[in-house]
Amino acid sequence: MKKYLIVALATLALSGCIMLPQTTEQQQQQQPQTPTTPQTQPQPSAPVDIVPNIGAPETSGQPPVETTIPQAPKVQSIDWSATVQPLVAKMLKADGVQVGSVLLLDNVKNSTNGSLQTGKITAAMHTALASNNTFTIVPASQLESAKQAMGLSADDNLVSRSKAIALARQVNAQYVLYSDASGNVKSPTLDMQLMTVQTGEIVWSGSGAVQN
Repeated sequence: MKKYLIVALATLALSGCIMLPQTTEQQQQQQPQTPTTPQTQPQPSAPVDIVPNIGAPETSGQPPVETTIPQAPKVQSIDWSATVQPLVAKMLKADGVQVGSVLLLDNVKNSTNGSLQTGKITAAMHTALASNNTFTIVPASQLESAKQAMGLSADDNLVSRSKAIALARQVNAQYVLYSDASGNVKSPTLDMQLMTVQTGEIVWSGSGAVQN
């Protein structure tokens, strides 16, 4: 009887050992599986538009270049009237000059070391001689016609005394006033010579520094 009881207990023990892992496996299968949350991929950020700074100047690594506006050279003012009038006054008092004679007055010759507006000197001479009672000045229109007859341009300066005398004979003048500006253009000297057309003799000469 004990023998059968031991066998029965042994059988139960063995069956319990076998059923235990099966029960554990069934419990694991019956447990609900926890849903796995899918990992979210980071979304790429939207592109950002880069607006260029229009107001800022582009720099190339070099310092800015300063632009300097050159100033115009100052033009020296010369008072030609103050220079010419004393010389003309002396010429009108020269000995041997016949009153009422015709005088040829042409543009002044420029012998300075620069550019000189000789037309202003000539105009000052015409002004100084305008009210004199000694000479009759050859009109500008007659002088221009005489130059054309001799093949000279209207703005031709009489750079030689012989040319001045030849032009004076063309207009039937008795005297020629030959003038020359020489020296430094900033402070030139004005030389004047009164010559007779018939012989080319210099009956009067004078010079003076310009008055600024």
